Amino acid sequence: MSLFSTTFQTIENGISYASQKQQTIAQNIANVDTPNYKSKTVTRTSEFRDLLHNELEAYQTDSKHIPFSDSSQRVITHQGNTSYQANGNNVDMDKEMADMAENQIYYEALVDRLNGKFNSLQTVIRGGK
Repeated sequence: MSLFSTTFQTIENGISYASQKQQTIAQNIANVDTPNYKSKTVTRTSEFRDLLHNELEAYQTDSKHIPFSDSSQRVITHQGNTSYQANGNNVDMDKEMADMAENQIYYEALVDRLNGKFNSLQTVIRGGK
C-alpha cells in the first residue's frame, strides 16, 4: 500500500522531463554559432503518453493551455535534415527561446502543484490548523 497517491511520482517525472528539456534547449542555444551543429529536442514516447492520457486527463479551459501530463520515457532526437545558417548549423534562436519560455511555465506549474500537495500534508499533520 502506498502512503501517498501517485501524484508525487507524476510530478517528479514532470520536473525531471522539464529539467532534461531545459538542458537540451540550453545546449542548443550555447551551440548557436558552432559549425554543423544540429539542434536536439526532447520528446516523450507515444506509448507512455497514450497510457498517461487515458489515466490522467487534465481539464483545459482553453486550447492554448499547456497540457499537464508527463512521461518517464523520453527520447532526445537530432534535427539533422535542416540548416538555417551558411555554416550548416540549424539552431533557430526564436524557436529555442519560445521552447524555453513554454518549458519554464510547465516547470513552474509543476512546482506550484507540488507545493500545494506539501501544504495539504502539512495541514493534515498539524491537525487542520
